[in-house]
Amino acid sequence: MLLSIDIGSTNIKLGLFEGEKMCCRWRILTDRSRLADEYGVLALNLFATEGIAPAQIDGVVLSSVVPVLTQVFEEMSERYLDCKPLVLSPDAEIGMKINTDIPAEVGSDLVMNALGARYLHGAPVIVIGFGTATTFVAVSAEGNLEGVAIAPGIITSGDSLFRATSSLPQVALAHPGHAIGKNTIQSLQAGFIFGFAGLVEGLVARFQAELGGGAKVVATGGLAKLIAPETKVIQAVEDELPLFGLRLFYEMNRQRQ
Repeated sequence: MLLSIDIGSTNIKLGLFEGEKMCCRWRILTDRSRLADEYGVLALNLFATEGIAPAQIDGVVLSSVVPVLTQVFEEMSERYLDCKPLVLSPDAEIGMKINTDIPAEVGSDLVMNALGARYLHGAPVIVIGFGTATTFVAVSAEGNLEGVAIAPGIITSGDSLFRATSSLPQVALAHPGHAIGKNTIQSLQAGFIFGFAGLVEGLVARFQAELGGGAKVVATGGLAKLIAPETKVIQAVEDELPLFGLRLFYEMNRQRQ
């Protein structure tokens, strides 16, 4: 079995693959203060809930946008799973060109989102990631990553607003009944949900024009299912795109590993 690990700024995603099929997946909070032993014990407990023994895992692949945790998870994999992980690096073979000014600046999570979306939905494709930031990745008809747009994330924007405006209450993100709110909570929910839906529609229209049209639009991330119903431009929601991308990356590089 292959363990894919995607370390993000807010969450860490783990997925177990048997061949091309993901059989288990977990999401845990990113905690930069945890040690390798702590993550190791947590991982073993997660495996145990699914009846999986560490010896069944014969490969580990890892991407990270939190450098301090990269070494932590490398140590955890070697100590608790007896596997030296394959770590995504800027010079790694990923099976697609990154046509940006400085390819190494493109986050590993965005690259794996693009790789996973191309595998599941073909090209051209636009990938929207709803995470700490709201990201848009363009994959051309030739299957290459052409560029990225980055906007504030929904949670990040909310936290900033609530800190700056003490009179506004923190609210649960939920689908508002109307765009015109009748109270403060409804007004905030309408602004967040419909506001970000409008952001999505505007940027997707510009991406489609620059790609030449016809690109499928795929959303991923924890809040994708909240925004997707409010706009007609999102055609699919894939919860764990980077984990699929990591599996493909591993298959491309396993002989080298």
